[in-house]
Amino acid sequence: MGEKSPQDSGAVGRTQAPRTNERREPPGGSDGSLGQFLAELLGFQCHCCQAQRGAVLRSDGEKGFAVLALYPRAAGAEDDQEWLQHCANAGQRALSTDAPLVVSMQGNGRNHLVLVPLEMQAWGRMLQAFLVKPANNTALDSTRQLLQLTTSLVNLTQKHLTQHGKDESLNRLQQAMETLAAINRQNRFKSVAMAFCNEVAAQWRCERVSLGFLKGRYVRVKALSHTEHYSRKMRLIQDIEAVMEECLDQDGEVCYPADEEATCICRAVGEMCLHQGQKAVLSLPLRQQGKPQAVVTLERVAEEPFTPEEAETIRLTCDLCAPRLMNLHDHDRWLCARAASRVGRGLAVLVGAEHTWAKLAAVFILAGIVFLTFAKGRYKVKAPFSLEAVSQYKITAPFDGYIKDVTIEVGDPLLEGKTALAQLDTAELRLQLAAARAEQAGYLKQADAAMRDAKIAEAQIARANAERAQAQIDLLTYRIGKATIVSPVTGTLVSGDLKRQIGAPVETGKVLFEVSPLDSLRAELYVPEDEVFDIKVGQQGYLATASYPAQRLRFLVERINPAAEVVNNRNVFKVRAKLLESKPWMRPGMEGVAKVTIEKRRYIWIWTRKVVDWVRMKLWL
Repeated sequence: MGEKSPQDSGAVGRTQAPRTNERREPPGGSDGSLGQFLAELLGFQCHCCQAQRGAVLRSDGEKGFAVLALYPRAAGAEDDQEWLQHCANAGQRALSTDAPLVVSMQGNGRNHLVLVPLEMQAWGRMLQAFLVKPANNTALDSTRQLLQLTTSLVNLTQKHLTQHGKDESLNRLQQAMETLAAINRQNRFKSVAMAFCNEVAAQWRCERVSLGFLKGRYVRVKALSHTEHYSRKMRLIQDIEAVMEECLDQDGEVCYPADEEATCICRAVGEMCLHQGQKAVLSLPLRQQGKPQAVVTLERVAEEPFTPEEAETIRLTCDLCAPRLMNLHDHDRWLCARAASRVGRGLAVLVGAEHTWAKLAAVFILAGIVFLTFAKGRYKVKAPFSLEAVSQYKITAPFDGYIKDVTIEVGDPLLEGKTALAQLDTAELRLQLAAARAEQAGYLKQADAAMRDAKIAEAQIARANAERAQAQIDLLTYRIGKATIVSPVTGTLVSGDLKRQIGAPVETGKVLFEVSPLDSLRAELYVPEDEVFDIKVGQQGYLATASYPAQRLRFLVERINPAAEVVNNRNVFKVRAKLLESKPWMRPGMEGVAKVTIEKRRYIWIWTRKVVDWVRMKLWL
């Protein structure tokens, strides 16, 4: 502990001076009791050590020091700022050493600063600074020791008060634990409830402690301290239950007599005191999963009302003992009573006002399950289809020749015997016809000449050759008549786009055109093999084409092919269906989806049968 000036310490210029114009009061009560204590302590110390000035400072980190108290209070601001600057320069060094520090003032060797660290739990670490002018070093040392002694006494007093507060907290916890230990020594609900009431009555000097549990909409007393037998018809029990219900309805503590600022309702407690005499009453709810399920009511003489500290301790005790009491109350009963209680709670949850959306969802799910299990709907087999003509006419070339003209295209409507499809070239046939007629005329002349000369045999030969020529003429005439190809039926041309083959040769019997009557279309369904056995001849259904999906056409099952075929890499059976209605836009080759109505079956079977069949195949059931 040497005597160094601020210049030697190197603190000048780096530590900000305390802000005397921003003095802050230390935290304390609403009346500023802690700040007043610091001011009086500072005045007492300055008086004892004959210090000229004194201050209590608190470090604000980089902002410097804040002044909490000054002595004397009427000192000039400029004088305060000067000597407080010296305090700030050496203050950090004193706080870091945590020991009293003596610093000589600059310019006057007889003035000294005595800096003493002070630690207050409510405000943290502080610094006491004193400006003294001792006669010699011995007096300076005595002053330092005196100031250190008074500061140490303050620290010891505060630690003692803090320890005393901790002891009180431990005592409260000990009371709660003793009550918990008392009820844990019992195994039945009646014994536990009685032990709880007796222990609480003993710990807090109560005349009577009552424990009641919620039953339906009302509270029923289950135990009274030091009382084994009681009747619910007693006026006392009815008053206590009314007090408990009042506490349970408010879901909070009810203390009587209540403070002026209290917001709890004490009407039932007041009526009980009118009937049973004035008493101090405290009621506390016991909660299970956040809901009040029981109430404990304490009564003692009116001259000893319950303090907030006692209420806090009793609340802690109730929170610790509530799980044990609730558990035994629910389970320490005979089997039928427990079952009835659980059923009652379940029904309360089921029909109560809580969890509305969850209950609504459960109702919808249950209704859906019941509907799917018992309701029936039309089971339909779904399969792709294509339209095809019942009868299709193929028009071939009547003779060998060449295409001369084509007057129609694929898709055009045709009329029976009136619509010309194409015309073959007849020039060569006409030449052959002329030659055949000339040849016939020659044979006829030979026959006439032979008859004139009475050559009967030659005449007969000539007539035979003339008849052969006539047959050739008839054949050529027939072919020339067939050169114009017409439609044999009314329908639509579905094949035979020959406009790009004009002049091409054709042979007799070659298919040139294909004509389909539109009034004789049918549908061919491709039914999967796992559903074909549900289909029977005579069943009806509806189909829709991809071109006109909004229009449904009825059909009737006519025939089921007994052999399976592979279509699009899938085993299917072809089912022939007769269309019961026709539309002008229908054409052979159109595709879509058909549904065959089977019979009514349960919806759950309809929607799950494929999954069930798949599982059976996988598990081989």
